[in-house]
Amino acid sequence: MMRTLGMPLAKLERGEGCWVEDDEGNRYLDFLAGIAVNSLGHAHPVFVEAVSRQAATLAHVSNYFATAPALELADRLVRLSGAGESGRVWFGNSGAEANEAAFKLARLNNSGGARTRVLALVDAFHGRTMGSLALTGKPAMRDGFEPLPGGVQHLPSTIEALEAEMDESVAALILEPIKGEAGVLDLPDGYLQAARDLTRRHGALLIIDEVQTGAGRTGAWFAFQHAGIVPDAITVAKGIGGGIPIGALVTFGDASELYSKGQHGSTFGGNPLATAVAGAVLDEIERADLVGNAARRGVELRERVLAMGSPLVGGVRGRGLLVGIALTEPVAPALSAAALDAGLIVNAANDSTIRLAPPLIIGDGELDEFEARFARALATVSEPRR
Repeated sequence: MMRTLGMPLAKLERGEGCWVEDDEGNRYLDFLAGIAVNSLGHAHPVFVEAVSRQAATLAHVSNYFATAPALELADRLVRLSGAGESGRVWFGNSGAEANEAAFKLARLNNSGGARTRVLALVDAFHGRTMGSLALTGKPAMRDGFEPLPGGVQHLPSTIEALEAEMDESVAALILEPIKGEAGVLDLPDGYLQAARDLTRRHGALLIIDEVQTGAGRTGAWFAFQHAGIVPDAITVAKGIGGGIPIGALVTFGDASELYSKGQHGSTFGGNPLATAVAGAVLDEIERADLVGNAARRGVELRERVLAMGSPLVGGVRGRGLLVGIALTEPVAPALSAAALDAGLIVNAANDSTIRLAPPLIIGDGELDEFEARFARALATVSEPRR
């Protein structure tokens, strides 16, 4: 394997529901879900049946042809996002590809030639391809790859900074409604409403990266819906496929008219296998009200973390089942390792934050197991400090 990642934590062989098992028979409660990917958990019957059925029918045809699964999934994404009759969908294979498409969409919002700037936020993460990396406001990730595509300016996440920089030279503002990779950081109250007002006033696109927050994870189909706004475009991936690689750009209103024939494409994007599975995953999320479950269980999860009373826990952030546990000391890597030893998969988003993104199907049993295992991990890390 290329040395782009660290040493694997374990060699996983199988999964069922919210649990996975490694090659030595150890079982782990998965409260990361492949980083907000496995919406229905592992080996869910709906997922398995959709893969089997579509693989036996039609898996790939190229983008010279249409297929029912792609058209049906596009219709569903337009409906769930509220994009309306003007909504349009472009399919890729990942969140990074969706954000590349969004970056190019921003460039097309420049009919007069004066819109040369794209605004993004400090500490944002939009992917590791060259275009999505240019949007990513994390200098450490950009080191070694510059010069990146130009014209991107990274702003602090304040309304004041946005007001100071927004003018008619801006083609688009691209942002995450919750900064997942930065440690599940919430935007300030009123930020999305202000962003919508300012971008509309100055003719810039408002593009919202819902790759980690979409598909019901925050207790709404998409996180922007909590703010009661309508963006010009969103990007989605991860949870919409429940484990199969897929990404999409969804446009609203006039933004749907910016792309024209031949300006973007993908060999595998929108293939019938991936779109059929994503359609089945979203259908199950809708049928079982897993969006509502994410909202309810997210509240319970936060309450349980705070009720542990650990001096290492300084607070919780995020919404629904995207949770950041703020630590009072920079021990997140050690705490994540202790959790794994206790049979629990969580993530150290940075030295002072534990990120939780469990499957949307969690219930009382999974919350009980999480509480017991995470408490054990907290005790292990706290012990040397007593």
